[in-house]
Amino acid sequence: MYMQAKRIESFVRNKVGEAKARGVVVGISGGIDSAVVATLCTRALGRKRVTALIMPESETTGEKDLKDAVRLAKRLGVKYYIIDFSQVYKEFKTILPTFAEGARIPNGNLRARIRMCILYYFSNSRNLLVAGTGNKSELKMGYFTRYGDGGVDFLPIGGLYKTEVRKLAEEIGIHREITRKKPSPGLWEGQTAEGELGVSYSKLDHILMRIGKKSDRNIARGLGLKESSIRKVRKRIKLMKFKCEMPEIA
Repeated sequence: MYMQAKRIESFVRNKVGEAKARGVVVGISGGIDSAVVATLCTRALGRKRVTALIMPESETTGEKDLKDAVRLAKRLGVKYYIIDFSQVYKEFKTILPTFAEGARIPNGNLRARIRMCILYYFSNSRNLLVAGTGNKSELKMGYFTRYGDGGVDFLPIGGLYKTEVRKLAEEIGIHREITRKKPSPGLWEGQTAEGELGVSYSKLDHILMRIGKKSDRNIARGLGLKESSIRKVRKRIKLMKFKCEMPEIA
């Protein structure tokens, strides 16, 4: 993974240089993906060219996540801002005539899109690029909010499966308090990535690496899963493909 880190750092420098940007802005959540991206960007550019935004929301952000995000920013020595957008989210509740308290997915996506707006305000006003935190597993599965956490300028770890991100995190010294957490987008209380996807990342990555190379039956046998589980992954990839493509033009 050492060479992976070096390649990503070179990629970050090249993207910032090509855009003639002053640096990057990255949203850090207290989770592993954003911790790896923030760390690699800092190693690539130096701490003065990285701005970290910590964007809690009162209904969904846990105290531990907030503390872990702040601890990471301080350890990296980067400038960081805590921007609580709870009031902004509440305003949406008052102006949207169809707002429903129990609508988890649209409300969660709204939170992700508010965060994207904040990131791009910093990007535009300070000539920074928005460094995304998506990984290959989630990109393939379409497990992100379009124009939310999917609204970024470049993806430093987009070529790494989640299990590879974990290995890289250990190699570059990400604290265990972060690496051992259950992955979650944090868009509603109790949300976990593996719970929503219906499979652990370790098994999902094995499936994703083998789809197209082996039959569903052989993949299922090798992982101790039902063939229906492989078909569900394949179906989701097909359904969510549009998220990673530009909108079609008639």
